[in-house]
Amino acid sequence: MGGLFSNCSSSSSQPQGSQPQPQPTAQYQDQDANSSVLIFHSKDTWNSKWQTLKASNKLVVIDFSASWCSPCHFMEPIFKEYSENFTDVIFIKIDVDELMDVAREWSVEAMPTFVFVKEGKEVDRLLGADKDGLKERILKFRV
Repeated sequence: MGGLFSNCSSSSSQPQGSQPQPQPTAQYQDQDANSSVLIFHSKDTWNSKWQTLKASNKLVVIDFSASWCSPCHFMEPIFKEYSENFTDVIFIKIDVDELMDVAREWSVEAMPTFVFVKEGKEVDRLLGADKDGLKERILKFRV
């Protein structure tokens, strides 16, 4: 697989001949009943929710990931755990293959990419599967 979103922060890549995974029909949804991670499946829904989020003074952590990215799979339960532990932070997951335009707007070139936003402005960015780096940045910017 080539192109903008073929870079994963490890040696893993999408297996040749693999088919895209079916996507849920909801525009955005919680990952599951116990998670506060918002997952967006529509650019229009993302744009609408983003207008509300960027006016908030809460920290927003956006996880740009891909279904074929092994480091993204490694970070998924960690991201979910942090969303449960840091309830004053908004956690968002965006699949770069599903919402390519949104990923481009945020200049995402590798997965996973975690973007930290306060009051609509990016305050930091973390590339790769760095559990400790993710937690450090959450603690630093959530105040």
